[in-house]
Amino acid sequence: MRAVVARVAEASVTVDGDVVGAIDEPGLLVLLGVHTDDTEEQADTMARKLHELRILRDEQSCATTGAPLLVVSQFTLYGDTRRGRRPSWTAAARPGHAEPIVDAVVRQLRERGAHVATGRFGAMMSVHSVNDGPFTVLVEV
Repeated sequence: MRAVVARVAEASVTVDGDVVGAIDEPGLLVLLGVHTDDTEEQADTMARKLHELRILRDEQSCATTGAPLLVVSQFTLYGDTRRGRRPSWTAAARPGHAEPIVDAVVRQLRERGAHVATGRFGAMMSVHSVNDGPFTVLVEV
């Protein structure tokens, strides 16, 4: 499992002109990709890492500040561009495997007390963010 995590001042996701998820205060935008081999056990590890990641101001985390997270599924994080000009998606989990794992990450974050907004799995989404820093890291489990 792979996540691109950006510290943001605010972020939102729009589907068909409607905002389906938003955070309107400083927090984290999480673009989450699921690999074909990923499991729900790894979802728990990812949720813990995201919640406790100390990349907010003054080396704080969402766990210590209560900052919100916006989680958006993004299979393209497993696009392989090493050969040719067209990405290969063979490492990205199929929707039937990926969606329950993305849901598990969100559920585990909420069970930890995190405020979590989400995109809509499988939809064409428009993601808007105001990066803070910018400060962006790659998290893998």
